[in-house]
Amino acid sequence: MNETVLVVDADAGLPRPVGRPVVDVAVGVLIAPDGAFLLTSRPEGKVYAGYWEFPGGKLEAGETVEQALRRELLEEIGVTIGAAPVWKVSMVDYPHALVRLHFCKIRDWSGELQMREGQRSSWQTLPVRCEPVLAGTLPVLEWLADEQHRLS
Repeated sequence: MNETVLVVDADAGLPRPVGRPVVDVAVGVLIAPDGAFLLTSRPEGKVYAGYWEFPGGKLEAGETVEQALRRELLEEIGVTIGAAPVWKVSMVDYPHALVRLHFCKIRDWSGELQMREGQRSSWQTLPVRCEPVLAGTLPVLEWLADEQHRLS
């Protein structure tokens, strides 16, 4: 596993509660055979509604990252994933939560995309054309760009 931990301070200057617990989130970076990756918008009613991100969700008690990601992607977008090893990890300090994001590159999945929470989806390449992009997504776009530059 190529693990990177960094802290992104989202919406700097907004107050944060003291002593917040870390929320662990499994995130799927679905990559199509042509190299495009899937971004989804955050549904109405959620914090940062309308912002674009990679799909995923919170780990439940006793779940591994892969188990949580498998459950979340089936629930949210209707796909069943293959292997999902953790690729990178980052911390994001949002005003509403301190989040540890476990990013997994997914190249193997089955099923047709179904936006089950009313979110939108878009297959993107760099530079992305979706706006606005959630702060926790920005490091992943940089990592993908770095990989592209190393391969070219």
